Parts: sequence; structure tokens; C-alpha cells
Amino acid sequence: MSHPQLSVVIPVYNEEQGLQVLFDRLYPALDALNTSYEIIFINDGSRDRSAAMLREQFNIRPDVTRVILLAGNFGQHMAILSGFANCRGERIVTLDADLQNPPEEIHKLLAKMDEGHDYVGGVRQQRQDVSWRRHASWAMNRLRERITHVVMSDQGCMLRAYSREIIHAINHSQEVNTFIPALAYTYARHPGEVGVAHEERAAGESKYSLYQLIRLNFDLVTGFSLVPLQMFSLIGVGLSILSAFFVVYLAIRRIFIGPEVDGVFTLFGIMFFLMGVMLFGIGLLGEYVGRIYQQVRQRPRYLIQTILSKDEAA
Repeated sequence: MSHPQLSVVIPVYNEEQGLQVLFDRLYPALDALNTSYEIIFINDGSRDRSAAMLREQFNIRPDVTRVILLAGNFGQHMAILSGFANCRGERIVTLDADLQNPPEEIHKLLAKMDEGHDYVGGVRQQRQDVSWRRHASWAMNRLRERITHVVMSDQGCMLRAYSREIIHAINHSQEVNTFIPALAYTYARHPGEVGVAHEERAAGESKYSLYQLIRLNFDLVTGFSLVPLQMFSLIGVGLSILSAFFVVYLAIRRIFIGPEVDGVFTLFGIMFFLMGVMLFGIGLLGEYVGRIYQQVRQRPRYLIQTILSKDEAA
């Protein structure tokens, strides 16, 4: 099957407990679509039996299964990029291995693409996440949309469909750190969204901690907009003007009233506030400089250990 109509790309990292359930639901759901397809599993350096289970599944369904074994843990987005570089379908769907986005919902994305959309994002309905994750996701969605102008109702949903043209553009992007859904949105001519079901994890636990979610959103904002730097510049200008007025006020007060010690703690408070603003700005600037540093090193984004494929085996 050199040119299937559909490629399903699934990154896998320590999903041993839920993989068999995924296999039992994924293949029947895709068989029911009555279209040619391939499934590309990417093992992202799992430390459990995930790689062995993927090998076994490849031996069971080698006609539609391909497995990419990475030579380490490079992160979810790098794993997906390796899948994009090796997929062959005209339409490409990404899916998490934890079954929070049911594979039975793939047909909704394909139907939306039939309407002329070249990129379709899933929007989770009745989310099963804990409360703090739902509220944090809502807040970051609003902030990200205002800063980057990337319109996604649900940036955390992995169930998304891409046209071959968009995947081609993504494969030719050389960014070391990127957020794939937002990158695809910048390339899409007619993006769309569709509501999809959301379930609790079939097994295991989320691989994203609160810190990792914050880092992911920070990468998204700094990777697609200069607004944070521009906002900090405006804050700096505003504080400089206010500081100048405050210095003039203190000078006039000293001339007419004389030296005093009563306001020393106020001055300390103002000084600490300004120091905090400066430290935040230095960190923000360092984030952009760090991205440049990672980019100019030109290290490979991921390393492939081997690819299990019927074509290569032949």
C-alpha cells in the first residue's frame, strides 16, 4: 500500500497498560471507513513493554501497520514529526494512544475535510479531565489566541486531521521547538473544527504535569509571536515615565519639606517591584535567545532506531 488514502499517526510513550485496548478499538474503527489506510505507531523511547507490543501488533497486521522505534525519548511533538516524515496518506490524522479521544470519532474529521477544509481540529465535548486542567486550558486558550492570533478552540486535543499539502509544509519547517497544531494553522487555507467525544484514560496516567503544560504554552506563545517582548518593552517605557515623575516628586518634596525616613519602606517596595519586572523581562528575553541557540546548533530533532514496515521487510 504505497499511497493509502489515510494515515493515522500515534505517538506511544509508556502505554503498555492501554495498548491492547487501543488495538482492539482502532483497527475495527478504521476498517469500517471503507478506505485504504495505514497506522504509524511511534515508540518514543518507552521504558515498559510498549515497543515489544508494537512489534507483536506489526506481525499481526503488517498490511496496514508500520512502527517507528526512536532511539530515545524526544517528546510527543518530535515523535509526531517523525511520523509525518514517514507517512504516505493523502489525509493524516493524529491520535493519542491513551484513548481519551476515541478512534471511532475519526470519521467526523474526515467528513469535515470532505466539505473543503484542509485542516480540521477536534474540540473535546464534555471533557473528562480534572477541574484545574479544564480551567487552565480555557485560560491559556484565551491568552494564546490574543497573543498569537492562532484560533483554536481546544489546543490540547490531539485528534486532528491534516491534508497532504500541510504535512508537506510542516516537514519542510526546520524549527527545533514548535507546536504542531499552531504551525499547521498558519499553513492552512481553510481550517475547520468539529466536536469530538472525550473519555477518561483507558489506563495509566497523563504524561503532562502542570509544569510541562506551562512550558508547552510558553513555547507556543514565544514560538509564534513577538508580542511578549513588545509588551515588556511597553511596560518598561511606562515604568520609566512613572519613575521619572516619582523622582521629580521626591526632589521637590526634599526641597520644601527636607529629608525624611518615613517613606523608606515604600521605596523598598517600589524597588523590589521594579526588580521583579526586570528579572521577568530577562527571563523572557532568555527564552527567545534560547530558542535561537537551539536552532543554530542544527542538531537532529529525533533519531530513528528502526522502522518496521512490510515494504522494508520485503
